[in-house]
Amino acid sequence: MAKDYYEILGVPRNATQEEIKRAYRRLAMKYHPDRNKGNKEAEEKFKEINEAYAVLSDPEKRKLYDMYGSTEFHKRYSTEDIFRGFDFEEVFRDIGIDLSSFFRGRAGGRAGSRTFIFDLGDLFSNLFGTYFGGHDFGGEEEYSPFGEVYESIQVDLPLTLEEVIKGGEKEVRLPGTFETIKIKIPKGVKDGQILRIRKKDGRKTREYLFRVTIIPEYGYRVENGDIYIQKELPITSFFLGDEVEVDTIDGKRVRAKVPPLTKPGAKLRLRGLGLPKSEIERGDLYIVLVPKMPDKLTDKQKKLIEELRKTGL
Repeated sequence: MAKDYYEILGVPRNATQEEIKRAYRRLAMKYHPDRNKGNKEAEEKFKEINEAYAVLSDPEKRKLYDMYGSTEFHKRYSTEDIFRGFDFEEVFRDIGIDLSSFFRGRAGGRAGSRTFIFDLGDLFSNLFGTYFGGHDFGGEEEYSPFGEVYESIQVDLPLTLEEVIKGGEKEVRLPGTFETIKIKIPKGVKDGQILRIRKKDGRKTREYLFRVTIIPEYGYRVENGDIYIQKELPITSFFLGDEVEVDTIDGKRVRAKVPPLTKPGAKLRLRGLGLPKSEIERGDLYIVLVPKMPDKLTDKQKKLIEELRKTGL
């Protein structure tokens, strides 16, 4: 169930940061586990107010929470996202909670240096006897406690046919973060193609593998760079011939002739009006002709069709 963070902290939606901080301090002291031994309800409340404060005390996270609303926010952002960057040591020290038992020494490093590992999972596990989930956070003089870490993350990148044809830049949100970046979309990018973006955060390198997924559009089908459009025609057009007009995916209006005695399902090929296959080559546009059947026939139409049937048509 979505959580109303303002309600959890008991503050109005226009509350200042100072009002939010005061409300958090008061509730954190009230529901602190040391004051509520064995009280499961208090434990859950303590988790909730920390989660609420992690969002509302961060201007960017609060802005997104207000923009999306409680339900949509929790669909988009995990608990891991919510607590990323939240300084538990500073916040808890501010209300008189000692976190020293959650830090442990690590061998190595130069003489006299202090190295600590802080595990969010350990913190909530020790406070509540349950695992709450999270990352390892650390602090070490002169270098990152994470060490050299390489992470590969694959996500889908939905693109419209127009974006595939024109290329350019697209702004996307990095998965698991509140950060957005711009990705260069090459003209003619193919369905399933991988676009790689690398970002270095301290000594941690993340490689984002954006897998292109072309969004299907009503009336258009894509196959190996060729575009297929279905066009309905009156039955008489298949016998006598006609002319059709269609809109291409890049906004052009084109015409094509339908020869007499064309069979239903026939394709009219317009070269070079499909998706880009390379910098100098594009696929083709195929107009697939299908008969438009009337919902009902007038007496005159029935009579004429009967006459045609007598001729063998």
